[in-house]
Amino acid sequence: MKPTRSFTAMWGWPIAMGVLTAIGLVSALFSDGGFGDMLAWVTLGIPTAACLWFGWLRRRG
Repeated sequence: MKPTRSFTAMWGWPIAMGVLTAIGLVSALFSDGGFGDMLAWVTLGIPTAACLWFGWLRRRG
């Protein structure tokens, strides 16, 4: 019998990345300079960096 994983262990990071992406897209859409643009950069940069790290850079090494 396989051990079962909890909901947060399986879906925690994908949900966190989705929330970060949604916050970044809404912030980029409705902000015009200042804090909103910085928030968009950070919240959209984190999922992008994670995708680069786990998808492309770790395969090359």
